Amino acid sequence: MSASGVLAASGGSRTVAPGTPRRLRGILSLEDFEPAARRLLPRPVFGYVAGGCETDTSLHENRSAFDAWRFVPRVLQGVAQRSQATPLFGHTWSAPFGIAPMGMCALSAYRGDIALARAAAAANIPMLCSGTGLIALEDVRAANADAWFQAYVPGEPARIEALVDRVARAGYGTLVVTADTAVSGNRENHVRVGFSSPLRPSVSLAWQGLTHPRWLVGTALRTLVTHGMPHFENSQAVRGAPILSRNAVRDFGARDHLGWEHLRLIRARWKGNLVVKGILSAEDARDARDCGADGLIVSNHGGRQLDGAISPLQALPAVVAAVPGLPVMMDSGVRRGSDVLKAIALGARFVFVGRPFLYAAAVGGEAGAAHGIALLQQEIHRNMALLGITRLEQVRDGRVVPALSCGA
Repeated sequence: MSASGVLAASGGSRTVAPGTPRRLRGILSLEDFEPAARRLLPRPVFGYVAGGCETDTSLHENRSAFDAWRFVPRVLQGVAQRSQATPLFGHTWSAPFGIAPMGMCALSAYRGDIALARAAAAANIPMLCSGTGLIALEDVRAANADAWFQAYVPGEPARIEALVDRVARAGYGTLVVTADTAVSGNRENHVRVGFSSPLRPSVSLAWQGLTHPRWLVGTALRTLVTHGMPHFENSQAVRGAPILSRNAVRDFGARDHLGWEHLRLIRARWKGNLVVKGILSAEDARDARDCGADGLIVSNHGGRQLDGAISPLQALPAVVAAVPGLPVMMDSGVRRGSDVLKAIALGARFVFVGRPFLYAAAVGGEAGAAHGIALLQQEIHRNMALLGITRLEQVRDGRVVPALSCGA
């Protein structure tokens, strides 16, 4: 039974799906996965996933932005037949959220990309395979035929064409081009926790593994024994550097050369759905549309690029207004069903969630990710009833207002 069906039968109270592992039954929300993952993962690995950049201002404001909005519920609206079904790009998804692309998932969870892909397929929500993944995009596509691919495209046309052709051969229908990484953000937190990419062998790194035995045996050693040393598989058309090396250097492909002409090149070569991720301004939204984008993802990269950048929720209304009719999605900072509904109220067609689902996969593998998906679906289903709506778009009918106007 779906999460919505379970809730409808139970009158809206939280339920645990049959077969949920015992260790997950105390996880009551997506936020509960983070402390569990902190205990499980070595400090450098957890720090890589959790951190933002510089002062973490954008990282924190991605969450606090949701507090600027309040709900205005309606009562006695007859909400028994409510539905989260959301059409997008010719597919009707079972919920208005998906799993955001996250690099090196397989470093935190055994075959992490595959676990997320399978959980998303079972729940009928989209999952974005990352361009900095440690599992080949072809393998992720085999695990989830409806997965999308997110690319960090290089700055040279020939290499762009080769990567786009590889994604097309793999059978992906949606290509997401991340546009906000001309250079990497100043992630001081990585240095402070001992993380590098690739990882450099050291006594400290070895100690972190030994003091986190569940991760060492269940993720690191299991991966090495079963699949060999992981490499960066998806940044280019060919295999990249290994994840653990004393002297290997990752090739970032001159991304600071990228311009709108490169997006037009991709549009001419890519026949599927084309989405541009990393949009925060109305001007960029219009430029992306004019270059042939089929959709946009409003994002500040989870607060990991430009510290102090506006939060996606703040940017969302202006972007939506700039490109009427174009599907606008968003990510960054979403933790609750109430967050999803607020984003939809401000114009988002769809919402993507990153870190919590990776923590869920680290803690419980595919079952952990499935549990996280069900929790978020349940929250949305419950909150729709309390808001007095049966369809998601009804949340735009005065159900959300600025916090300062409450009681005025």
